[in-house]
Amino acid sequence: MNILLLVSSFNGLTQRAWCALREAGHDVSVELAIDEPTIISGVEAAKPDLVLCPFLKERVPARVWQTWRTIIIHPGPVGDRGPSSLDHAIMKRLPVWGVTALQAVEEMDAGPIWATRTFPMPTEAPRKSVLYNGPVADAALQCVLEVVRKAADPTFSPTPLAAAYRPVSGTGLQPTLRQDDRAFGWEDDPETIVRRIRAADGFPGVRTEVAGVRVNAFDAYPGDIVGRPGKIVAHRDGSVLVGTGNGSVWLGHLKEPGGVKLPATMVLRGRLRGIPYAQVGPYPQVGYERQGDIGVLTFRFYNGAMSTRQCRRLGAGLRHALNQDTRVLVVRSGDCVYSNGIHLGVIESAADPTAEAWANIRAINAVCRRIITASNQTVISAYAGNAGAGGAMMGLGADIVVARTGTVLNPYYEMGLFGSELHTYTLPARVGEEMAIRLTTERLPVDTVRAQAIGLVDAVGPREPEAFSEWLHEMAVEQSDTQRWQSSLEVKAERAWKATKPLSYFETRELAEMASDMFDDRNGFAAARRSFMYKEKPAETPAKLALHRQLVASAL
Repeated sequence: MNILLLVSSFNGLTQRAWCALREAGHDVSVELAIDEPTIISGVEAAKPDLVLCPFLKERVPARVWQTWRTIIIHPGPVGDRGPSSLDHAIMKRLPVWGVTALQAVEEMDAGPIWATRTFPMPTEAPRKSVLYNGPVADAALQCVLEVVRKAADPTFSPTPLAAAYRPVSGTGLQPTLRQDDRAFGWEDDPETIVRRIRAADGFPGVRTEVAGVRVNAFDAYPGDIVGRPGKIVAHRDGSVLVGTGNGSVWLGHLKEPGGVKLPATMVLRGRLRGIPYAQVGPYPQVGYERQGDIGVLTFRFYNGAMSTRQCRRLGAGLRHALNQDTRVLVVRSGDCVYSNGIHLGVIESAADPTAEAWANIRAINAVCRRIITASNQTVISAYAGNAGAGGAMMGLGADIVVARTGTVLNPYYEMGLFGSELHTYTLPARVGEEMAIRLTTERLPVDTVRAQAIGLVDAVGPREPEAFSEWLHEMAVEQSDTQRWQSSLEVKAERAWKATKPLSYFETRELAEMASDMFDDRNGFAAARRSFMYKEKPAETPAKLALHRQLVASAL
């Protein structure tokens, strides 16, 4: 089937759908919804059998939905309507939510139903971005695949909304949430504040004032002490602890009007004098646990961005873990995202962005080097969430690389950067020279099915987070067996002995390229970084995705 994905951006969900549909044998192209004329010309060029919209904020032009079957994937159960669906579900503490595939008609979210799924909502308030990339994305992908199956059946007819069963009671048209609807007071209880901020996490955050600075707040966690409402009580690892009614709330990230989202302490720099450094933060960004012969190093960085300081923190954690007398070290991420490499926001806001970018790439390289050169333990890298750019490369130097089902990897560099993270050593070692060149030049996402097929990862574990953790532990136990462990160390030693070039050779060559990209800006890194951080709308769909436009151009 010829399928066109009409989307606002090529986000994680869209990438999962793109990968799954291609693997199912369909011809899949992408059109970004830049404006109405561009949408119409793109669909006309594609002449699709089906238009799918897994992530679309814009209205579908009548010319499109009246001519081509156009299916919207809406992040709400049957009957739910409006652009703030997930925000409402989180703020209202709803126990069940869902995803619906419905046909585009004149009235938004009111078309006939093609497919739907429901899922239980977490008891604790989820971050909207985590909910979207987890249960929502899983349900949406199931709906996408069901829609495609039904579209191939000439006898199928969708169910009108008025006649459709509504598995979640009370659904209907929900108003777009504005900042006034999200507002809280610092006298409110911590649970209310955390829930409101998490319902706006990712975008747009909740407007408030901290230490006299007007900001949008993100990345909220309940604190463990009682503080004076609105006053900063403590800080740690980039977060600040603010007093509330009957408690306190950690704020991990803030964004000033016209600025970029940054660790809270960076936004409030100069306003934290005399504020104590907390012994315990909202959560450990890097944590280590030992279970007999197995060590587990878990890192969690907001949205997968890793600043210079965070890379050094992870490097220190690796040094500690590798100094233990364990046999196996599991290096894993949290369940939402693995890593997206260097922290573009911290770089963009630095007094000297070039110097910060250079320090950041050197710091993440040090992490990669520790993973590659670990000689006394079998190292397992576990991608429990999506990864991109240098973050996708970071774990490839481990002895064993695994991923959670549904994870999407983008093992290539954009932003005008050649890239480092020792990828010129680790990537060809995993997939071969030819495939390494394809991955870094074609610059397309890879899901776990293809990643395992080409050797990018060695094994794929369950999608459900707890089941994945159990599966990962069982794998680590197997690798801790004396014979397997000794064999792994022998393989490491033999590889090091046979190497014709030292690791520093690869890093030196990569850093020479990166020096030209960062200091000389030969490929527009500064402008690309700025465009990304300030969410500038692209002028056109990237040629690598818009295959329909390439075909039209070649025919002229």
